[in-house]
Amino acid sequence: MSTENLTNTDAIKKIKELSESARICMFCTELETLPINSRPMSLQETDDEGNLWFISGDTSNKNFEIKDDKRVQLFFMNNGDYEYLSIFGDATIYKDRSTIEDKWSPMAKAWFKDGKDDPNVSIIRVQPKDSYYWDTKAGKLVSMLNFVAAAVTGNTTDNSDGVEGNAKI
Repeated sequence: MSTENLTNTDAIKKIKELSESARICMFCTELETLPINSRPMSLQETDDEGNLWFISGDTSNKNFEIKDDKRVQLFFMNNGDYEYLSIFGDATIYKDRSTIEDKWSPMAKAWFKDGKDDPNVSIIRVQPKDSYYWDTKAGKLVSMLNFVAAAVTGNTTDNSDGVEGNAKI
């Protein structure tokens, strides 16, 4: 496994690629309290500045917890492609019409009776402060073949097709 630390536009590109590939993350709040509160959340988008956007109910526990402490941890996992991403950042809650209009997804209607006009709709933006990723250089198939070959021959893999590192915006 090699290490490749990324910064600026390369970091944003990697965060966008891995988060949008996985789509679902474990969204953790109250990071000082154990056990950490965690729930699955569906990503709406990762913008060109590396911010991650989510639709949330304004009366949800997560929103109350963010209002008390904006620090959050996100864990994305795409097992199908051996891609993993951990993001620590600051969350901001938006209730304004223009942000809701911009970030709304018709799929979110399942959670909100009146769709995007529901007074409980809020948008959460997470601005990454620290990120770490694990990925494969050659893709899932090559990685799997390397592991199978090592298992069949009795050798150990050097995991040379893997890459990990910090992604700092």
